Amino acid sequence: MLNSDQTEIDLPPPHSESESVFSDCGGSRAGSTEDAGGVSLCAQSRITEPGEAVKKDLQHLSREERRRRRRATAKYRTAHATRERIRVEAFNMAFAELRKLLPTLPPDKKLSKIEILRLAICYISYLNHVLDV
Repeated sequence: MLNSDQTEIDLPPPHSESESVFSDCGGSRAGSTEDAGGVSLCAQSRITEPGEAVKKDLQHLSREERRRRRRATAKYRTAHATRERIRVEAFNMAFAELRKLLPTLPPDKKLSKIEILRLAICYISYLNHVLDV
């Protein structure tokens, strides 16, 4: 399937797995030597790390598509969820500290975040008025 920014020219030519593995050996298994395991020596020389194949596949993708694929991994999602949890906890702790500084009746009344912000604005305004007088 083609992306909107890809053309047919960008796609690699189709070939079978046997062609790609043995293409350096003349395209056939007749000319290659095999070890005891039945894998040709030529095929062994072509075996690379799994990461290299992925990197080669990702090279033709746009920057945005590579970013999208990287973010789709479980490792990335777990790390992102952890960072987000830490950020939300810090955010909530900051609101709790601000809440402690604001005078309300009753003092243990539960306030929403927007109520805390509005009350803080009013309290700061009041303190500025007290200082001006």
